[in-house]
Amino acid sequence: MKIEGEAQLLRIFLGDGDRYEGKPLFQAIVELARSKGLAGATVLKGVIGYGANSRIHTASILRLSEDLPVVVEIVDVPEKIASILPTLDGMLGEGLITLEKVRVITYRHGAGPALGIGGA
Repeated sequence: MKIEGEAQLLRIFLGDGDRYEGKPLFQAIVELARSKGLAGATVLKGVIGYGANSRIHTASILRLSEDLPVVVEIVDVPEKIASILPTLDGMLGEGLITLEKVRVITYRHGAGPALGIGGA
């Protein structure tokens, strides 16, 4: 698969305690993206954040939270991103979904040219 030029970045903000059909919601979203053939997905866990309810979620030892912020990021062409939006809407009980235009500079799979100091 090759993506170059204009694409979209889909971001889903949720909590790590959110579940879907018995599994973590972030895992279910990644599995959905993979099953639909999207280029890739990354899950990022935050150390502090808050959402619509203004309750702070933090990894602080003094304020242990079991619902740390999580962001799932997916980049692909607009058509593929659009294909999962209705399903995502049904999966997400609470959270935020954003979409923005991005420009893909490089997307590679497999061995590319070696980067290093000196010549070869």
